[in-house]
Amino acid sequence: MISLDEAVTARLESHGERFEVLIDPDAALAMKRGEFEGELEDVIAAEDVFENASRGDRPAEEDLETVFGTTDPLEIIPEVVDRGEIQITAEQREEMLERKHNQLVTTITRNAVNPQMDDSPHPPERIERALDEAGFQVDPMEPVENQVDDALEALRPVIPIRFEEVTMAVQLPADYAGSGQAQIREFGDLEREEWQNDGSWVGVLTFPAGLQNDLYDLVNEVTSGEGDARVIKDKDELRTR
Repeated sequence: MISLDEAVTARLESHGERFEVLIDPDAALAMKRGEFEGELEDVIAAEDVFENASRGDRPAEEDLETVFGTTDPLEIIPEVVDRGEIQITAEQREEMLERKHNQLVTTITRNAVNPQMDDSPHPPERIERALDEAGFQVDPMEPVENQVDDALEALRPVIPIRFEEVTMAVQLPADYAGSGQAQIREFGDLEREEWQNDGSWVGVLTFPAGLQNDLYDLVNEVTSGEGDARVIKDKDELRTR
């Protein structure tokens, strides 16, 4: 379950009665779109249906039976969300706006590069400034993934930017290969790997180009600076950073 502070109220009025449930805002929006995946118990603040959630008042069981044909909250909650309206306070809206904005910046930073600077990643601060300069407004009620294309369109007149993946080869010395390769292989899509005769490990990974610096940092961390990470331009030739 989620905390009450994280939940919004979904309200349905039917048969002269009011029914309210407390649920995560993103989950509620996903339910309305028919896109919700997961366990309902993980996204609600109470396994209950209220007449007035702020006071804790509950409707009569006969009213639940009349409107929903059941008194089971786990069956009623999705119906209240789907048929009802999502109620959010000004404070909740502001919190959702900030969270969606941060998620958008993170998504763009992870995936975008600067084509005028040898496809180097854009730092988050640059994305933040560019979004402000472009006047892009995040919609707190819309999933972040649905806003990325519009954000990129707004950013392109302000900064050179494009989404791209990068392929990199990583070499870990024998002393660090055993434990280090497990962390490296989880970083992206591992295309191939080889254990060398000297016990070192070489892996080739593809991942969002904006994460290049994160991979360099990880390689340095797991090898105490003795590893190597290189961008592969044509799958055969390696170019060092």
